[in-house]
Amino acid sequence: MQQVNDCFIKVKKDCLKFISSQETKRDKFKNKDKMIKSFLIPVSFWISKRTNKKRPLIIGLAGGQGSGKTTISSILALILQKYFKLKVFKVSIDDFYKTRKDRKLLSKNKHPLLMTRGVPGTHDIDLMLSFFKKIKDQNFKSLLIPAFDKAIDDRCSKSLWHKIKTKPDVVIFEGWCVGARAQSSSKLKKPINSLEKVHDHGAKWRTHVNNQLKTKYKMLFKQLDGLLYLKAKNFSLLRDWRLKQERKLWVQKKNKKNLKIMSSGDVVKFMQTYQRITQQMFKDALKSSSIIMNLNSNHQIEKIKFKK
Repeated sequence: MQQVNDCFIKVKKDCLKFISSQETKRDKFKNKDKMIKSFLIPVSFWISKRTNKKRPLIIGLAGGQGSGKTTISSILALILQKYFKLKVFKVSIDDFYKTRKDRKLLSKNKHPLLMTRGVPGTHDIDLMLSFFKKIKDQNFKSLLIPAFDKAIDDRCSKSLWHKIKTKPDVVIFEGWCVGARAQSSSKLKKPINSLEKVHDHGAKWRTHVNNQLKTKYKMLFKQLDGLLYLKAKNFSLLRDWRLKQERKLWVQKKNKKNLKIMSSGDVVKFMQTYQRITQQMFKDALKSSSIIMNLNSNHQIEKIKFKK
């Protein structure tokens, strides 16, 4: 307990400063001290104990859209760097989305719904596997990896890509479908929402996505040394939180041109492309995760369970 208190004293100021940068007038964080001290510091100790100077520890962080993955991963990185003196690199699976041009091609060749970023099949898997291979290389020098701008729905220009100059001790790899598993073919037959019913009547799109999980993404997620899962109570809560997220994006980017920020109706439709895998993860991730952080309806961590 004393170690947790010492850590809290050392990191509190920086953590609160970061949290404040994520707030808007309309959306404020609550119980900040409890979140840091009772939940995120113990998770940081868990991560720290598993580090190995020979190669980076690769930790996956999953959770539905709007569940707080970016905020949680940023605070964990901050604690690991400040208190444990570890070199941390955090990256989102979102940064590896295929370009608009590539998705346009995919939508013509496979299914129109693949123009919409998000589901397995819309990421550049080869780029991700190359990233994991290079980051583990004994002769690591530096690495450039893509960045994705959701406001323009496309990959950023190379000048804005992430540069890793030194080999990290910890890589936090976050994303809504990180660690997701394929469903059985029989579960794909019945549509689960209006989008699947209208736009994927023959189940071609969801079968393609499921096949990606069965093959390439399974290989990708084998790279993980552990998985943290942010579990929301239900899908409708995630939809509300995702709407908040889009509102925040609009506030941040409102003076820029050519934006592809979504309306509320667009968000609801967009979320339907995520629904099937998200709901399956409510069950699967409980079995496959190392740590489960249960979120209450106020978007706060209410309980944490260490499994592995």
